[in-house]
Amino acid sequence: MEFIIHKTDLQNAPKANLFSRKFIVSSRVVLEIEKEKLIYSVTDVEPYERDIPAQDTDYGFGESPAPVVFFTEAGSPAKLAGRIRMVAWWNQFAYVDDIVVNPEYRGTGVGRALLEHGIQWARENNFPGVMLETQDDNVPACTLYQKYGFVLSGFDSSVYKAINPNTKETALF
Repeated sequence: MEFIIHKTDLQNAPKANLFSRKFIVSSRVVLEIEKEKLIYSVTDVEPYERDIPAQDTDYGFGESPAPVVFFTEAGSPAKLAGRIRMVAWWNQFAYVDDIVVNPEYRGTGVGRALLEHGIQWARENNFPGVMLETQDDNVPACTLYQKYGFVLSGFDSSVYKAINPNTKETALF
């Protein structure tokens, strides 16, 4: 499948609300520390649907430096397939602030294409590295990030408690 990736502008920024973040969770990451290194395995869980609420994405028009958002379109006629939002982080790294692929395009390479594009943007803009945060119940994302050389270097099991005090979700960095 061929993809067209383009930088967003004021005209197509409202497309941000056209993404579905629903997915079925059937496994989770289990964290361990071995010789002062964070490692993980994957365990199956009773499947359940997870829906991450869409948020208004701040595209930073007028901010300096502004976040950079790329949309991916696929197929003919072209349909919105995915989006990645990159920002300059406080520690001088590029940060994948958001990456989402519409359900009908998951598993087709859209996520890989977006991640590659974000990493290339970081290289072209001389960032010393790229970092991100995901969740322990998003195993497909964890697997993708590992393939691209991301290293699991931290976690926070409390960060989502303000949203849902009963959550068992852990943030992975």
